[in-house]
Amino acid sequence: MKLAVFGAGAVGTSVLELAGDYGHDVVAVADSASAAVDADGLDPEVVTRRKHDEGQVGDGEPADALAADYDVLVEATPTTLGDAEPGFSHVGTALERDRHVVLANKGPVAERYGDLRAAEQASAGSVLFEATVAGAIPTLSTIGDLGADRVTAVRGVLNGTANFILSRMAAEGLDYEHVLAEAQDLGVAEADPTFDVEGTDAALKCVILANVLYDREYTLADAEVSGIADLPGSALKLAAEDGRTVRLIGEVADGTVRVGPRLVPENGTLAVTGTRNIVQLETEHAGRLNISGRGAGGPETASAVLADVGRLSRR
Repeated sequence: MKLAVFGAGAVGTSVLELAGDYGHDVVAVADSASAAVDADGLDPEVVTRRKHDEGQVGDGEPADALAADYDVLVEATPTTLGDAEPGFSHVGTALERDRHVVLANKGPVAERYGDLRAAEQASAGSVLFEATVAGAIPTLSTIGDLGADRVTAVRGVLNGTANFILSRMAAEGLDYEHVLAEAQDLGVAEADPTFDVEGTDAALKCVILANVLYDREYTLADAEVSGIADLPGSALKLAAEDGRTVRLIGEVADGTVRVGPRLVPENGTLAVTGTRNIVQLETEHAGRLNISGRGAGGPETASAVLADVGRLSRR
């Protein structure tokens, strides 16, 4: 398959670097202000070196990448809320050209699901978005295989930054501010960690899960969300005395979406540590299924993107 990749951050760059291993050619790459296009396939090393040295991927305009001859548009620009732009427009343009779309960007799926599905129905192209939920963990494909109507609830730890902070607070008896600074030094947390610690990132993933499970439009406004920034270290100490700990848990069940700190058994399935994620599926016939792994990271999320590309190539 010929790919056009929008977004030259960790995920987009990893797709560029790994696509060849999966048997695909990247013929276009765009960042916010430039593009590189080559119908015969781009050299990943050349593109990434130029991005590092000059701050741009090529001499072209982003519109050149949208107009290129590709089979699949990979949308890996940063997630934005509300109108989900510019990602949604990139998706719309590709679908208008009857091209397929694979999303790592959560915005179009979490904030404009109805518009996304309408654009897909009007196109010969398809939209897949495994990478928008829990990175490398095959959550949406597992739900698809089971049948969304056979999955009664989904819950889990869906943000590695928040989980790292809570794990360290519990293990070392440290306060939130101390562990946050440590996470930022290690590159686990962004300089502005608001999206992660306030629960927004986990909530967007849960909204996407709700859209898939119930096949109707949920947005972030439909989620009940609370974060971990105000959680005192004493809460984790008290929980430990009772054999429990605290995790930021996202849950989709009975038509509702909730994210917030929850008490879980200290040695229980949901008490994953560090930056690991876990997704727990409640099903009608298969009981409870647990899938755990790396929920973020460039190569990890790129593997989910390229798995979707593989699904499209087999159709």
